[in-house]
Amino acid sequence: MSEEFVTLTDNTGALAGRTLFITGASRGIGRAIALKCAADGANIVIAAKSDQPHPKLPGTIHSVASEVEAAGGKALALKVDVREEDQVADAMARAADTFGGIDAVVNNAGAINLTNVESTTPKRYDLMQTINSRAVYLTAHLAIPYLKKSSCGHILSLSPPINLQPQWLGPFAPYALSKFGMTLLSMGLAEELHEAGISVATLWPRTLVATAAIEFAVGNREMFQQSRKPAVMADAAYEILVTENMALSGRQIIDEELLGDRGVNDFTDYAHNPDNADNLALDLFLDP
Repeated sequence: MSEEFVTLTDNTGALAGRTLFITGASRGIGRAIALKCAADGANIVIAAKSDQPHPKLPGTIHSVASEVEAAGGKALALKVDVREEDQVADAMARAADTFGGIDAVVNNAGAINLTNVESTTPKRYDLMQTINSRAVYLTAHLAIPYLKKSSCGHILSLSPPINLQPQWLGPFAPYALSKFGMTLLSMGLAEELHEAGISVATLWPRTLVATAAIEFAVGNREMFQQSRKPAVMADAAYEILVTENMALSGRQIIDEELLGDRGVNDFTDYAHNPDNADNLALDLFLDP
């Protein structure tokens, strides 16, 4: 069962009628962003591979579509592998046909394997590069014609500020390359699309976030005790997507910093275990 969705920020209705194309939105952070924006009246394209229930992982594109509609948004559930150009192009065309356009792309789908070069197989290396950095290129490449027609175009990628300190490179350079590639592409896109009025930014959590990636790829479920709920990223993503005049374009944003600027003073309820809210672990690529 997916975790109950919570939010600590107000919905303003600024996204009402706008169409968001969210990759990897069948669970975790992607699902949370979908539900937060749906509560604003947005149209949500749930673009993910999970169209059938998984024995260990909660959520499918169809279950999230039901949740989106219950939250007040409109949903379009599409099975999409972000590595496949034809699938992404078809999904965007269907989204535009259904809702009249695309106003934002959220690159949430991801692959993680925390291994060094010697221990990373070519298959796993290619998986991370294609699902992480290449997908940012591909979704942007295909979405730009739609976003140029929007009065409020956004591209938001969930990737870290670039940090080239050796401790973040030696242990898992292949993964770091894929995530920093997302950020580098985003910074380039911010400059490329400035005149078109399309805002491009990245978002990364200050702390670990309680998702399947933490449970199965990074550690175990015990790490949830040092993590925040996906809601913290959803609230931050919402704040980015409702920001006008490209005020955040080109920024490498940390969720906690932005939410603090937007009036959130107490982050306790974002903690997976509120009793442990003062003992959370920093996320990867962030220095104390």
